[in-house]
Amino acid sequence: MPETSFGDERLYDDERFSARVFYSDGAQKTVLGYFEPRQFIPVHAPDSTLTVVVQDGDGTVRDGEDEHEVGVGDVVSVPAGVERGVRAGDEGLEALLVTSPPPTDDDHDKVREGLRKGVFEP
Repeated sequence: MPETSFGDERLYDDERFSARVFYSDGAQKTVLGYFEPRQFIPVHAPDSTLTVVVQDGDGTVRDGEDEHEVGVGDVVSVPAGVERGVRAGDEGLEALLVTSPPPTDDDHDKVREGLRKGVFEP
């Protein structure tokens, strides 16, 4: 059984959010996400459901046209195929991110584009 903690995996990057893959198989992917203040995962719409569990800090989760403020202890899910993105608030954000099934490399084209351009909505 894989086991870790947010503290053991903690890694921040000054340029962009840091994603530490904890576990992945054909059914789901579990990532520990570390965001400096206002860092983000750009809006995209892969064919996988996303669940976000906030461990520390605060932020916003985009769900289609809606934005939901989240904080410590909050759990939110965005259905497959719906545009989504995650943005840290002023204090930064640490969150467990679970996708099912795991997104493909092609699913993340908009993520790479948004990170390259430095924009939440590519």
